[in-house]
Amino acid sequence: MNAALVRASDTGLAPIIGLPPLVGLLVVSIVTAVLMLLVMARVSDQKGLAEAKRGIHAALFEIRLYNDDLVAVMRALGDALRHNGRYLLLSLVPLVWMAIPLVLVVAQLQAFYGYAGLTPGQPAIVKVELRGALPDASAGAVVLAAPTEVRVETGAVRLASANEVLWRIVPTVAGEYTLTVRVGSTVASKTLQVSSVMARRSPRRVSAGLIGQLLYPSESPLPAGGLIAAINVAYPEPGIDLAGWRVHWMVVYIGLSMACAFALAGRFGVTL
Repeated sequence: MNAALVRASDTGLAPIIGLPPLVGLLVVSIVTAVLMLLVMARVSDQKGLAEAKRGIHAALFEIRLYNDDLVAVMRALGDALRHNGRYLLLSLVPLVWMAIPLVLVVAQLQAFYGYAGLTPGQPAIVKVELRGALPDASAGAVVLAAPTEVRVETGAVRLASANEVLWRIVPTVAGEYTLTVRVGSTVASKTLQVSSVMARRSPRRVSAGLIGQLLYPSESPLPAGGLIAAINVAYPEPGIDLAGWRVHWMVVYIGLSMACAFALAGRFGVTL
């Protein structure tokens, strides 16, 4: 499924890859809002939602109108809470329908908008997480191989208590590369993006497992039960520049999607 989603997202995002991140997220948010409205129109109780919203508005007007009557205000407050509870309950159905698709979409977008590429000349850390005790150091059993454009500056630094091995690398030329890790007779690869342009970046390749593959879908899973549990590359996470503030891209995406949904709801005849 991840392989199919990767192909679909790469194809779908190809036309906007060259746009500034904020503009690209706006385009994605508009598409997301349209799909959300179509789902809302199909699976939600639109009549019930409209009635609940009218009840909330009526209760708020009553509170303002009879603000000098404590009994009337308390009764209206109770009505507002009751209608609000019904509104939230009715909203759960479309939320359940949209939850899984949105999680899958966010995981794909994270690969593009969540990380910046490595910069030539700047060091980065590669970490291999092993399953079980480290192999014997004297056997040279843990090795990182890199292309000539990526310099491996240190030998393997072993953290025995955590079953981890680390290296410091320095890319010298921009490009897309493949690192190779050998642990005993086990060999695994890891993609490496050295570029300032937007591209799919995978900070972690994990072994087969639902949560790991959900969070890091860009690369095929490592063999289940193998010696290597995960391979990590420490990419920067710069966020989105929003009026001089650095904001996590997901906050921008959710905010834009909700704003677009409310702006387009009337055109689709959908009550939110």
